[in-house]
Amino acid sequence: MNDAYQAGPDGRGHFGTFGGQFVSETLMHALDELREAYGRWRKDEEFIRKMDEDLAFYVGRPSPVYYAQRYTAAAGGARIFLKREDLNHTGAHKINNTVGQGLLARHMGKKRVIAETGAGQHGVASATVAARLDQSCRVYMGEVDIHRQAINVFRMRLLGAEVCSVTSGSATLKDALNEAMRDWVTNVDDTFYIIGTVAGPHPYPEMVRDFNAVVGREARRQMLELHGELPDALVACVGGGSNAMGLFHPFLDDVDVKMYGVEAAGRGLAGGEHAASLCAGRPGVLHGCRTYLLDDDAGQIRHTHSVSAGLDYPGVGPEHAWLKEQGRAEYVSATDEEALGAFHQLTRLEGIMPALESAHALAYGFKLASDMRPDQSVLINLSGRGDKDVQTVAELEGLSL
Repeated sequence: MNDAYQAGPDGRGHFGTFGGQFVSETLMHALDELREAYGRWRKDEEFIRKMDEDLAFYVGRPSPVYYAQRYTAAAGGARIFLKREDLNHTGAHKINNTVGQGLLARHMGKKRVIAETGAGQHGVASATVAARLDQSCRVYMGEVDIHRQAINVFRMRLLGAEVCSVTSGSATLKDALNEAMRDWVTNVDDTFYIIGTVAGPHPYPEMVRDFNAVVGREARRQMLELHGELPDALVACVGGGSNAMGLFHPFLDDVDVKMYGVEAAGRGLAGGEHAASLCAGRPGVLHGCRTYLLDDDAGQIRHTHSVSAGLDYPGVGPEHAWLKEQGRAEYVSATDEEALGAFHQLTRLEGIMPALESAHALAYGFKLASDMRPDQSVLINLSGRGDKDVQTVAELEGLSL
């Protein structure tokens, strides 16, 4: 690892050689407007007060850090703690970011918001905030994900959002993001695009990270206050990477705290049916930024696979790419089978049903803890709850609901 993590981004939105703004000229004005607005309002005392108030009284923060005793005993090694983002309003970490972006949209005078979603949690969170702030909301979602996340689709519609099915490409998260970008280009004057992860053109990777870093700030304080020390390791799943970045960022200067981002290995890295950009991809440009991605020899973006819709994405946020090259974080993977095993294991041992995305972090965190000492600790970000995945799990096991 380099002697010190070089914080970013720079003024042009670069984390080292990653990030930036690789978009059409028609979007540059909108991005400049967003960058200037975020630069202004992030320092405004009233904006900060309102954001903190909403996180406390609407979202329900702080979320607790929970000592998983039975899960720890099963691992037979380090103590395992869970950061309970599943207890947030709407059931995942996504609401932290959408509260911030929704407020920013209101301050910018944008009455219409759009979003993309894979697992549906970001779509639900965007629709929730839009309903509260009296904004119209359209959510783009791949046809495949609409089927496997039917519960969240219905939740979005109940909240008043229009859910648009995307049938192009692999009909998953990548394609939903493509359609949302096209919408934004067409409607930049009155529309705010609420991106759901730390990817996309500058300032989105920085802005989404900042809004979700409340997770890591709380976790750091809670571990010191409740347990007298920082964890030895942090573990979080990585698709685009917002939940991991939100946890990691406040710990970056704590060099003794190791960080593990867990990507979706799908049916195995060797066979190519996965969504592990950092483990098995290479640098390139995707959705407006330079980062690690999955492409073929012709430079075409590859189709991905994961049992979890939220990790089924062929790229990753540029700050994660930078952390990988800096050596500050290590990126690993878990297969569909391992994630499903962790889903059932945590449900049976702790009475907590995790999202399939979070189950990837649990699968790796459990193995990691098993090889550590009992006086050490692992903090796993439980980024969402698994209600939305019951139908997927049932279908995989040949059951009907």
